[in-house]
Amino acid sequence: MNEQQPAPDRRNHFIFVLVTLLYWAALYVYVPVLTPYLESIGTSYSMIGIVLGSYGFIQILLRLPLGIASDRLKRRKPYILLGMISITLSCVCFAWGEQIGWPLAGRIVSGIGASTWSAFTVMYAGMYRRDQMSSAMGAISLLIVAGQLAGMSISGFLVEWKGWNATFWTGTILGLAGTLLALLLRETHQPADRAPMQLKDLAPVMRDTMLWKVSTLSILAHSVLFITMFGFTPSYALVLGATEKDLTLLVLAFMIPHALSSFCSGRYWAPRVGEWNLIVSGFVVSAALSASTVLVDDFGWLLLTQAFNGFFQGLHFPLLLGLSIANISESKRATAMGFYQAVYAVGMFAGPFIAGALNEWAGLAGGFYFAGGIGIAAAVLTAYWRRNSPASARQQKKPHPVR
Repeated sequence: MNEQQPAPDRRNHFIFVLVTLLYWAALYVYVPVLTPYLESIGTSYSMIGIVLGSYGFIQILLRLPLGIASDRLKRRKPYILLGMISITLSCVCFAWGEQIGWPLAGRIVSGIGASTWSAFTVMYAGMYRRDQMSSAMGAISLLIVAGQLAGMSISGFLVEWKGWNATFWTGTILGLAGTLLALLLRETHQPADRAPMQLKDLAPVMRDTMLWKVSTLSILAHSVLFITMFGFTPSYALVLGATEKDLTLLVLAFMIPHALSSFCSGRYWAPRVGEWNLIVSGFVVSAALSASTVLVDDFGWLLLTQAFNGFFQGLHFPLLLGLSIANISESKRATAMGFYQAVYAVGMFAGPFIAGALNEWAGLAGGFYFAGGIGIAAAVLTAYWRRNSPASARQQKKPHPVR
């Protein structure tokens, strides 16, 4: 078996799976309770928006440079270690003190950790033959969801059991375990004909109109996600009388349908109804559900609405990812993907940042109405661009999103 067809290394593969699960669990273990925690220490909504948005802002700055640096060095392990160490330190910052500077520092450092994700995907791809890439990306997408869900689903129980800091110290332990395991990883072989990503490669890639269109839509999609479930929805649940432990139910209600629709949209539904039609549907329904969140006056009904919201928000992420590289040659797809991931981080920053300011002015309703407006704007743009979409792009099979 040649260099382009690496022999399976089960030990290395098993270690990588564990590291990846710990990476996402540590990164997301406190996310459902972060906004309520910041409120509990007297943080204003506008400052909460800054803290939440800093996570995306750092990724705007670092995702692409770190991907290029990893490519030029032709090593992934140092960047995986950087990611695990950063996530561990971010949790320590949150646990260190209740002054707002510590949570802000923690969220910034977590953004550094999230910026290293491309090194994980490239290392994992190196464990498979070229003709197994679809299976590899499907498997790593499952690891993302599993790690996020594992971390988020225990956060409410941890707060109920030992208080807010229990989630941060749990994240620290998970991150430290992942760091130690990452030391055991071995570099994987990369195809000899794969040219490293370079800044000069961005110019031809950035001329692709489709890439710009779907990057814009992805910014809007991530804005809605980081305003709602990864932002202020948990705070509204507490307003309705939910306990911190109930936030676990909220996470499960949103994330399980979200994962299901992300898995099925590109494989089964898009070939039947078309990608653009499915994307429009996802934006329209999630916009309506997001805007109407504050009209719900019972936690049980909130769970139901968030189940549908998670489902419809999950429809468009894998489709946008696939369309982002639909017109890009094979040799430039890594560069296009790096650009796409750096650009959609704008939504992680701008969405909660602006929503926080609106919440300061109009209460939680301001942010949710803003999320609804973003969703409608995205639906209108999608409907407009759909008319000029090439048939060939509509027929391609789509991979899963990587956040």
